Amino acid sequence: MNPMILRLFSVLLLCLSAACFAAPVKSAPVYAKVSSPKAFSGDRLFFVLDSLGAGGNWMEWDANGIQDPSVTNALESVGGKPEMVWVVSERKKPLMAVLVKQGAGESLVFYELPGLDAKPVALKLNEVMDPGVVFRDYKQISATEFVHRDKDNLRVMVSETRIRFAYVNPDKEPLKFDPEFSKKTFVEKHQLVREYMDFLKYEYSLMLRAFVQSTHGIFNWQPWHWYMPEWNSKSFIQEKELEAVLSSGVAPQFFTIFKTKTAGGEIVEFRANGNGFAELVISKL
Repeated sequence: MNPMILRLFSVLLLCLSAACFAAPVKSAPVYAKVSSPKAFSGDRLFFVLDSLGAGGNWMEWDANGIQDPSVTNALESVGGKPEMVWVVSERKKPLMAVLVKQGAGESLVFYELPGLDAKPVALKLNEVMDPGVVFRDYKQISATEFVHRDKDNLRVMVSETRIRFAYVNPDKEPLKFDPEFSKKTFVEKHQLVREYMDFLKYEYSLMLRAFVQSTHGIFNWQPWHWYMPEWNSKSFIQEKELEAVLSSGVAPQFFTIFKTKTAGGEIVEFRANGNGFAELVISKL
């Protein structure tokens, strides 16, 4: 036999052997399943989600966003196109809920994920955005303004160069600013910076729920990526920056909590005044 043919035959045989004995792709095990003989009512749907998620923050998955391999693997186990997908991450292992058609009814299928494992990438705005999809939870009240259907203190103003979200909910006790901060000891300063940082992280989480999770398809990041330090730390206010603000002795009009330049050159900025006013501004340069 021709040596070249013999070599090709050996390689082919080796490949076939490897294919025969390769481990099959493991489907994700079902954590829980709740079925309904007809479509879930809104109240029933959220009752089941809250019960299984222990009251956590369910975040809607974006089919066009960055995909976590763990989520993709679990979705492949569904065996059909899901109607809706949510993820809650405030637990030891993230939990994913998938709403699927089942005959005349629906099922909520839950999968426990090993983790949320997409590698961090630069933030990016989607090039094509349909207002009817992006702002489906809002009603349009003018050519440039939208108001949230359930929270009239949450509004969005849109122009050719800017999208501005604003949320107003005055605090009973506004954030106190100490004009004598620079005179405090090192230990006292460190403690105050940590307290302010914890407050700003809390404000940031509220803004993510209000601004990012009330819209659909603006960014490439999934909602949970915004919460993860490996994704947001480079753009989040640093302790040294916060200490400089406190050392100035003058209360700022706003604390800039998160600011970054997207892959397309837009500026994305989350700001709060410490007294119940917060905004997200997306600006084109």
